[in-house]
Amino acid sequence: MKKNSETLRRIGLLANFEKTSSRAVVREAAECITRAGRAAAAEILTARMAGLNCETFADPAALARQTDLLLVFGGDGTMLRMIRETNDSGTPILGINLGRLGFLTAISAKDIAAGLEKLWRNDFVIESQPLVEAEGQGHAIRMFALNDVVISRGAVSRLIELEVSVNDQELTCYRGDGLIVSSPTGSTAYSLSAGGPIISPGAEVFAITPICAHALFNRTVVINSSSVVRVKLLSKEMQTIIAADGQIQANLEAGATVTIRRSRRVARLLNPGGTSFFETVRQKLHWRGSSV
Repeated sequence: MKKNSETLRRIGLLANFEKTSSRAVVREAAECITRAGRAAAAEILTARMAGLNCETFADPAALARQTDLLLVFGGDGTMLRMIRETNDSGTPILGINLGRLGFLTAISAKDIAAGLEKLWRNDFVIESQPLVEAEGQGHAIRMFALNDVVISRGAVSRLIELEVSVNDQELTCYRGDGLIVSSPTGSTAYSLSAGGPIISPGAEVFAITPICAHALFNRTVVINSSSVVRVKLLSKEMQTIIAADGQIQANLEAGATVTIRRSRRVARLLNPGGTSFFETVRQKLHWRGSSV
């Protein structure tokens, strides 16, 4: 979805304030915004860390409600946290990569000036990525994730058993370390490490990927994202954990059933012109054809 840059008048700045290396690039971004005749605002901890003299807000959610665009400085972990904390605002997010892989961040820190210049020229697209929702029946569990929902064993190194159905049709019973239900956005995260496929962001699918399954024929199953996945925990005495994007987690009891589906909530990610998912994959994974 395209958007006129004239609506981007107030830009919010959010950084992982524990990474003091972000101080210089946050300052540079604030200067670029001011030079372009736009107003910069910041979450208060970000402003303190970078020494910014601008309007501040107490938390990311408050900042998002009062700005037209959020610049998030950090890696994928920071992006996931900010998407979760600001999701209700509908404010688009542009990620500035200060981490390592950074699949969710669209601009490298060294390219901040050129990246913002594209915004002022209307050279950008806003993509809406549906979130994944997980709800536990009989338990007070409701989670939202951009990348994935993971059900896995606890600290004890023993197999757990999970019964899985799709649209009320039995799929299989997995025995292993756990299970990942990932969105296309999350296909380059934990699912990829567990042997899952790389999925283009525009594909309307989920991937169900077992973690260290105790059967060689258990492989990733790709389903339509309109499907409803139900996972029942059969293991009786094993600690089992459910986590959303690796950041929000809760314990599951034996017999618990978790329903996983596409949420009505979306993450709105801004990508400057020229950004290519496949180019990002080549560079981040050092595939042949990468200039890195």
